[in-house]
Amino acid sequence: MKLDREWITPVTAGAFVLLGVTGVLMFFHLDTGLNKLAHEWLGWVLLAAVALHLTLNFKGLKRQLSQPRGQILAGLFVLVLGLSFLPLGGNAPGGKAAFMATAGALADAPIGVLAQVARVDEATLSKRFDAAGHPLGDATTVHELIGADPGAQAALLAQVLRQR
Repeated sequence: MKLDREWITPVTAGAFVLLGVTGVLMFFHLDTGLNKLAHEWLGWVLLAAVALHLTLNFKGLKRQLSQPRGQILAGLFVLVLGLSFLPLGGNAPGGKAAFMATAGALADAPIGVLAQVARVDEATLSKRFDAAGHPLGDATTVHELIGADPGAQAALLAQVLRQR
């Protein structure tokens, strides 16, 4: 199969624009609908397109990496990638990991325990779930009620527990 710039370049550019926009939206917590899903799954399209683009332009890439500037820049990005795996502050008290552990524990707690946390009786808490659009039915935990998505769990918990 002959690699063709006529379609590889537009696919690479289009995937880059899509990932750039959805990435910025996610960074500022403005993503809605399918933004996150598109960002995660269509990232594979960008990877494939870039691989093909690099294959088409291998001579130029090789020339750039033979010069000190190209080596330094590539090395810096490899260093940043390596550093991105370090747990720098991610488990600090009150950080995201602590919040997710707390929300996860509440999502797995029996509804009766959640009622105690909210300082209401179970009937009142059940009405709050109804008002939030999630009637309890036979569910005994928030996890059973809406599934394993931690974001959805935290949003529902915030909605039903903050009411006074």
